[in-house]
Amino acid sequence: MPSDAVLYQAAALCLTRPDDDLRARLPLLREAAPQLREFADHAALTPAAELAAHYARVFDSRHSLYLSRWRTDEVPDATHDPDGADGTDDPDGTDGPSLTRYAARYRAHGLEFAGAEPPDFLPAVLELAARTGETGLLTDHRAGLERLRARLTAFGTPYASVLDAVCAALPVSPTGPTDPVGPLRPLSEEGPPAPRRSPGARE
Repeated sequence: MPSDAVLYQAAALCLTRPDDDLRARLPLLREAAPQLREFADHAALTPAAELAAHYARVFDSRHSLYLSRWRTDEVPDATHDPDGADGTDDPDGTDGPSLTRYAARYRAHGLEFAGAEPPDFLPAVLELAARTGETGLLTDHRAGLERLRARLTAFGTPYASVLDAVCAALPVSPTGPTDPVGPLRPLSEEGPPAPRRSPGARE
């Protein structure tokens, strides 16, 4: 069994938009993280264009990888405007002030978040956990991650096996209040912008 850090890093790679870098790493990923072999085998056998199209189709508004798009209930926020048409400066459909709470977790470990995606992008949060052992954002969103896992399973995508592995690896949360960032719920039925390459954090 791989260490949790290796699993989190491998899962982050699996959940980013598939490209040549992912395909080149599949043999190593398959050996380093056996829990992800189902997805790794699928990705290896699927033509690149087909895999990319499947990724775009899977991670729509009902399977969002942006943690700030989720809350504790299942009712979409009717006031949320992902296109910024409500006059707010929110071109990516995310809540700017709430995203600073995610970025603060990176800074707490001496890291400056950098990348095309916002800091609530699940692959970025998994990468943070892999690099620092910081699993707070993941455990705070445990209920939402379980819902995402269930939705992916119902959708019939191999990406569900990645969430299976992530959820199984999460440490038990201590009893008490959750982080103010809040657990996952999709805010918009319109869907997030198409995910780009995984962001990272630099020292």
